Amino acid sequence: MSVSASRRRVRAFRLAAFVAAVVVVAGVRAADEPISPLPAVERLDPRRVELGRRLFLDKRLSSDRSVACASCHLPRHGGADTRAFSIGAGGVRHVVNTPSVLNARFNFRQQWAGGAATLEELVGHVVKSPRVFATDWPPLLERLSEDKRLVRAFGDAYADGLSARTVVDALATYQRTLVTPSRFDRYLRGEAGAISADELRGYQRFKDYGCVGCHQGVNVGGNMFQRFGVMGDYFKARAAAGQPLTDADRGRYNVTKNDEDLHVFKVPSLRNVARTAPYFHDASAQTLEQAVSVMLRYQVGRDAPAADKALIVRFLQTLDGEVSR
Repeated sequence: MSVSASRRRVRAFRLAAFVAAVVVVAGVRAADEPISPLPAVERLDPRRVELGRRLFLDKRLSSDRSVACASCHLPRHGGADTRAFSIGAGGVRHVVNTPSVLNARFNFRQQWAGGAATLEELVGHVVKSPRVFATDWPPLLERLSEDKRLVRAFGDAYADGLSARTVVDALATYQRTLVTPSRFDRYLRGEAGAISADELRGYQRFKDYGCVGCHQGVNVGGNMFQRFGVMGDYFKARAAAGQPLTDADRGRYNVTKNDEDLHVFKVPSLRNVARTAPYFHDASAQTLEQAVSVMLRYQVGRDAPAADKALIVRFLQTLDGEVSR
């Protein structure tokens, strides 16, 4: 082998070693990031998943057979509603903006005020809620039992067949499959090219401005309660703008009746956030850009140049994903 060829091989080897080292270092950095990649979904009983999927689409869950879970949790809209406030049975308008059902399994509690500890408990709440299905278990089970194929399917999947417990379990089991891996998860797992340079700069701004103080972990949020207006009185400003306060603005206080919980809400997950406008419990932000500005002002206590806000939005768009099957 010639000297020049040997040198080329040495240079190529060194370059390959350098690239490998960068990948390893990037992986180590990813492991130390405040946001964690979504874990793999465990295999769940496919019969129960399918029953839950069927029920999720079934309008018989509502007292007047007018709405299903899927009426307000739209997959193409990030698992949320296109409307500011969803419409339940009997045409009743909800008082808070519908949160996403996607990746809800990773929330430490469910609903804006944390009124449900688990997905199972959440199903029980919405069945009886006058703003959602406005029914109760005896009439609901009577309606479902008229469907003999459904009854047989429940008998195949559960030893005790169709019951309140098994309906709850099926719906919760299906919702646990609604996990949406994103490009940003691939980046966190060491695939540096999964996001662009601008998106990476946006992530750095997201950290620099302190957004990760509340939006971190597996679900980029969903793991704590926080007051809406840590660094400024959001509700006073809203009232001054002619928007009267409602009972829903009390937040977690409605659950605990503890004065310290007034205006406290569960920090929402930001996964698929680019698809779920309008934003906040009161649907007051119509665009993601507006939501970022409000958060910077009232939660962080800072403003930011338009270029930085645009970069943060670019980063948030990397959190979009599709349900993996």
